[in-house]
Amino acid sequence: MAEFNTIDDFDVENKTVLVRVDINAPVDPSSGFILDDTRLKLHARTLKELSNKGAKVVILAHQSRPGKKDFTTLSQHADALSDILNIRVKYIDSLFSKAAKEAIHNLKPHEILLLENARFFSEESLSRTPEEQSKTLLVRHLSPYIDYFVNDAFAAAHRSQASLVGFTVNTPSAAGRIMEEELTVIQSALDNVEHPCVFLLGGMKPEDSIEVMENVLGNGTADSILTTGIVGNIVLWAAGIDIGQVNKDFIVGRGYKDMVEKARELIERFGDKVKYPLDVACEIDGERVDIDIDNIPNEAIFDIGVKTIAFYAKEIREAKYIFANGPAGVFEDPKFAIGTEDLINAMAKSTGFSLIGGGHIAAATAGLGLENQMSHLSSGGGACISMLAGKRLAAVEALKNCKK
Repeated sequence: MAEFNTIDDFDVENKTVLVRVDINAPVDPSSGFILDDTRLKLHARTLKELSNKGAKVVILAHQSRPGKKDFTTLSQHADALSDILNIRVKYIDSLFSKAAKEAIHNLKPHEILLLENARFFSEESLSRTPEEQSKTLLVRHLSPYIDYFVNDAFAAAHRSQASLVGFTVNTPSAAGRIMEEELTVIQSALDNVEHPCVFLLGGMKPEDSIEVMENVLGNGTADSILTTGIVGNIVLWAAGIDIGQVNKDFIVGRGYKDMVEKARELIERFGDKVKYPLDVACEIDGERVDIDIDNIPNEAIFDIGVKTIAFYAKEIREAKYIFANGPAGVFEDPKFAIGTEDLINAMAKSTGFSLIGGGHIAAATAGLGLENQMSHLSSGGGACISMLAGKRLAAVEALKNCKK
């Protein structure tokens, strides 16, 4: 028996189904236009299936967070979804007002309604248990109007917020198609790893990468960790390499000094399984300059160097399983995109299983047009990384508990 329900477990015809999706998208703050509709297209699969089965579909979603320039209404999202689904998606600028409840009540089979940005509701920002979240105004007001809750928001599944876990306490709940696919593919990959297995860890969130490193080295999943980005700089410092005061100050200024000690402990425990760059790229007089690690100047490091690219690419080519979680450098700058792009290309050409862990590296992969060359490109960076780090996902645990 599956650990959680899926859409297949419910007869949704003529039923009201509340679907939590993650259509958080980059939005131009001046025009309000959505700049990338990738996530909307992903969730179209679940929404269209429910509509085709005769459900009255109510969508719950968020956009950005308070204080950010792209924290806005979901009006544009409704228009974009209408175009993608070729079905008119109604929109109401509230969550549980009288008008919102009437709009839900008046839905007919096959119709779709998008509610307002869930993060306009202040309780949504609180992380609490499903039982506590079931008592929030959002859940108490909407629950009487719905028959089923479907969580398709894998990208937010590591969060224990009201819209993600609260409805599972008192409403029959299931995973949507994106949630189901992500959990099945990633868990199967972790359970059936073939060796050699390589983890390419980079990006700007070293605490996530260090946790992944601890987990996959400790349980024997990984044979080799290839570090890049700020993670690579931290590991270089931990290995006794002088990375220059400007780079040390950046690491300390971001609050990552304790990561250096954790990286040092991992190097001591696992030795040469923890790989770090052989050379790095800095900007000197406006140009990219590749420099061996024993001669790093007091200049900001923006990418791995060409020797490192060749070294890491060889490891990737020889691996049977490759997981990647972040770019190798400041890939938005063409001068420093080489590391990220060459390693993505190496993964794309690999005959092994390749998993891209969402976020910026997923965007870089799509930008190169190589997403279909990967075995799996995850829609959720934080949730995927949490799984790789051996953590339980709050929203998934809520779905499992609902199944019991």
